[in-house]
Amino acid sequence: MPRPMTITEKIFAAHAGVDEVEPGQLINCQLDLVLANDVTTPIAIREFRRIGVDHVWDADKIALVPDHYTPNKDIKSAEQAKMMRDFAREQKISHYYEIGCMGVEHALLPEQGVVGAGDVIIGADSHTCTYGALGAFATGVGSTDAAAGMATGEAWFKVPASIKFVVDGELGPWVSAKDIILHIIGLIGVDGALYQAMEFCGSTIDALSMEGRMTICNMAIEAGGKSGIIAVDDITREYMEGRTERPWTEYFSDEDATYAAVYEIDAAQIKPTVAFPHLPSNTRNVEDSRDVWVDQVIIGSCTNGRLEDLRVTAEILKGRKVHENVRLIILPATQKIYRDAMHEGLFDIFLDAGAAVSTPTCGPCLGGHMGILAAGERAVATTNRNFVGRMGDPTSEVYLASPAVAAATAVAGHIALPEDLE
Repeated sequence: MPRPMTITEKIFAAHAGVDEVEPGQLINCQLDLVLANDVTTPIAIREFRRIGVDHVWDADKIALVPDHYTPNKDIKSAEQAKMMRDFAREQKISHYYEIGCMGVEHALLPEQGVVGAGDVIIGADSHTCTYGALGAFATGVGSTDAAAGMATGEAWFKVPASIKFVVDGELGPWVSAKDIILHIIGLIGVDGALYQAMEFCGSTIDALSMEGRMTICNMAIEAGGKSGIIAVDDITREYMEGRTERPWTEYFSDEDATYAAVYEIDAAQIKPTVAFPHLPSNTRNVEDSRDVWVDQVIIGSCTNGRLEDLRVTAEILKGRKVHENVRLIILPATQKIYRDAMHEGLFDIFLDAGAAVSTPTCGPCLGGHMGILAAGERAVATTNRNFVGRMGDPTSEVYLASPAVAAATAVAGHIALPEDLE
């Protein structure tokens, strides 16, 4: 009889074709999806050519999304995108998303039904861990590993130990999934889950929407995690039903599975949180941060650019104006989210408030385009990283927060809570 296993260990065992695995074990797994973007695909293509194979292992199990520097910001980014486009056409990649039908990859692929529960997914982007929200094992890899995956449909792993985060109770006013994950990262540090699977559960997690769950798993990497994962429930099934293109498999942790650590967190103790420069773990309560004045606010990214996030933003901006000293840039994460927000009238609220609305792109999150910071400027962003120079000049500063706090900050001109505007 197999040893008691966590959800992550069960997924690995199934994809390695063995009855059981344990942390630290080296295994070879069959992959369900390999993905890359316009920054990482060109490197992967060059490595793919060096391997010497003519065709990818499965043209339906590779996703290429040019989202980081697109629409192309300069000649170099245009050449990168062209290389990616030509490869997708040559290899007849079915999941290639060009401008006009695209989005930020980690919002787009779940929306399009390309990922599902029980999958093993590697992506040449560190925030591939987002897909754990659907009950999949998903992790970021280097472009060379992505190339090998595209050629063979396989990848090797060291089975990670798991850490369980049990979040129970009811969240307070304006406290969201972003605050939960910032709270956890502040609690354990940026290396607190190094090469470990972060498993999230509890009544608070159960009550979250799929959007909220994706936000939490998206930032597992900011705590050093190999992955983030949330077990399938009725909310997950409703999201995947009629959307996910392949049959999915549900896995659940055994009650007596072994964890490297277990954290029990009272949701009532979590407050609206902001991560100060220059680490996601440098967290403080928003109520203690009102003296920070900002020049720019970014609402979007693979962390918080979904429709739920835009609705919260509109709720706070409605009937108000962006502070005269602040630039507010809103980036819907996919074309569908863009259209849905527009049809709901959210764009009118954004434009009336004095915000700029962008086509879907990663853009400023990685200092790409659509909102680069000058020397000494400060930004509050709903993105996932605030390292030195992340959004522009090395002397600029990025503060991470939820859409609610970001929207309130845009109106107040300084880090603020929504109730500060009343």
